[in-house]
Amino acid sequence: MKSRLSLIRLIFLSFLFTLMMALNSSAQLELVPASHPVYDFLKRMQLENIIPGYNSSLIPISRGEVSEFLKTVNEKGKPGPTDRKILEDYLIEFEYDIYKSTKKSVSLFGKSGRDYLLSINKQKYLYSYTDSNAAMFVNLPAVISGYGSKGDYGDNALFLGEIGLSARGSLFGKTGYSIAYNGGKSLKGDDAAKLFEIDYNPVLKSNPKFFTDNYYDHFTGHIRYQTNNNWLSLTAGREPVLAGYGYIDRLFLSNNTVPMDFFRIDLSYKKIKYTFSYGSVKGDSLGADLNSKNIAFHRLNVQFSNAFKIGYYETVVISNNPFSFVYFNPISFITSADLNSGAKETTENNTLMGIDIEVNPVKNVALQGTLLVDDINFSTIFNKDLTANDNKFGYQVGAMWTKAFTVPDLSLKFEYTRLEPFVYSHRSNKDSYTHWNLSLGHALPPNSDEIALKLSYNISYRAKLEFLYRFQRSADGIYYDSVNKQLINYGGNINRGDGDKSIYYTFLLGDRTNRNIFSLNLILEPIKQYILEFRYRFVQNNLIYASKTEKELFLQALLRIML
Repeated sequence: MKSRLSLIRLIFLSFLFTLMMALNSSAQLELVPASHPVYDFLKRMQLENIIPGYNSSLIPISRGEVSEFLKTVNEKGKPGPTDRKILEDYLIEFEYDIYKSTKKSVSLFGKSGRDYLLSINKQKYLYSYTDSNAAMFVNLPAVISGYGSKGDYGDNALFLGEIGLSARGSLFGKTGYSIAYNGGKSLKGDDAAKLFEIDYNPVLKSNPKFFTDNYYDHFTGHIRYQTNNNWLSLTAGREPVLAGYGYIDRLFLSNNTVPMDFFRIDLSYKKIKYTFSYGSVKGDSLGADLNSKNIAFHRLNVQFSNAFKIGYYETVVISNNPFSFVYFNPISFITSADLNSGAKETTENNTLMGIDIEVNPVKNVALQGTLLVDDINFSTIFNKDLTANDNKFGYQVGAMWTKAFTVPDLSLKFEYTRLEPFVYSHRSNKDSYTHWNLSLGHALPPNSDEIALKLSYNISYRAKLEFLYRFQRSADGIYYDSVNKQLINYGGNINRGDGDKSIYYTFLLGDRTNRNIFSLNLILEPIKQYILEFRYRFVQNNLIYASKTEKELFLQALLRIML
């Protein structure tokens, strides 16, 4: 079944590729992965009013868009000394996109291949090719990582190694493409260590064969067509997608799970941007795999001024229905389409909608507010009984301050997030807002809130220190009678939305846990494209319902190389 689906996807992508090649356009570029640190740099430059048109509420964007922002910062901005050096590194990395030049790059199979391994200030490629019609850049990524934990959840150690191949480029000035594949295995670690890490690593969680076969793999890839002036673009592939203004985590779409497959349409005209996406996610219902689980979403961004942006987001999760034109319509109100789908229950599918706003009141400061509405029922929205459980809400407010406390290279982020009971989950468990049983939105479980504070300091242009503190309050618990009939579900499990009419739910009602989470990350890049990361995390779980406290210490060291 999986091989048939893969073949269908390959045929579809091949057809789309052929179609795009036949179209006439002069602008194209592949997407910059959502995990790329350039987005953090662009955000800081936005707050410094150098690129006020940058909008971080929908990522990834194309290399062309990123390059235009970098070009503006270089020509019109006055970043500080450290940011100037960071910019110079990005100007080297995006050299071909900005200047159509590869003078500051080196290729193993090129004339300067002898400088390939240890070139400090040049962009390295395993192979590169450019002419007036095409460009290709090939790399060999490799990662070695070690994980360790110690505490009340057990002592564990695990070492992983992976290697892959990535390629990106353009064809005939019409399309951009990107593909990246990595395969890895456990180098050292017992079954207990594997099980422990699977719970915290989405890539391993989405690879059932890892525990039994000691092997895992993952890939991303897409093909993208873009018109002149970027007023229309079409993308098909598998990539992480982030949506929302969250500065630490996002309510709408985040990176808390693995990438999903999707087809996406983007429309842009001046200060208005519209995105529609129809994709496929992995789902199950109480452990049983689903034949299909799809997600359709759209987002409208409007920039009223350099200091005021607003966005509207709407999505629906549909299970056991491989394809539906009702939700594939790119210009529609998804919630309205679902309410008028003819189903016996208006809440048969899981629909979410929301609005977010970002304001830049003064230079170096941004404020954001987000409202998420899960499964709205207008007829019961103000009720104070069980019928009100049709409506669930999430809230988030946040602030970001660059050059915090007048320190040039220090950024401060603050966020408060609240998810009411059953947010993201659904009465039909197969329609939860999840991919591989992990949240597509915020990492916080339902029936929880969180205060998060993050400090980021650029020690130098290739050394960064990050500190994150999170205080969380959560409540969950599902109880049954003697014949295994569910009596109460307090709404704290994203994969168990059934039983939400057993009680009139109250925020933080249930088995209460308070968490203090401290994280410290050090990121070093002594040689360009040789990245060392050291991560420390301490978790204290105060199980109030059990009058018990549990502690855990996590350590990780990682070497990432992109040759």
